[in-house]
Amino acid sequence: MTYHVLVQFDVPSDKREEFAKAALFDANGSLQNEPGTLRFEVIRDEHNRNRFYLDEVYEDAAAFEQHCRNETIVEFYKMIDSFANGPLFLFKGNRVAG
Repeated sequence: MTYHVLVQFDVPSDKREEFAKAALFDANGSLQNEPGTLRFEVIRDEHNRNRFYLDEVYEDAAAFEQHCRNETIVEFYKMIDSFANGPLFLFKGNRVAG
């Protein structure tokens, strides 16, 4: 059963591009180096250009926990730590299949 995570970050307007680059670094590294990562999208809010979402899907909760321990996410947080407000987890959970 797939495991889904939606995370929100708010950033100052002068740091939007810097955050986007860091988030894409995390997304691409996760997709390339973590077999349990199925989807990792970086989304900018259409009404608040300073708000970003990371929409992530993993094979299971264990794959997400592994993601949280990998070097890519550590580097991501180093890149954004001085200016980003987040992460705010909007949801975590398993897909309901039927």
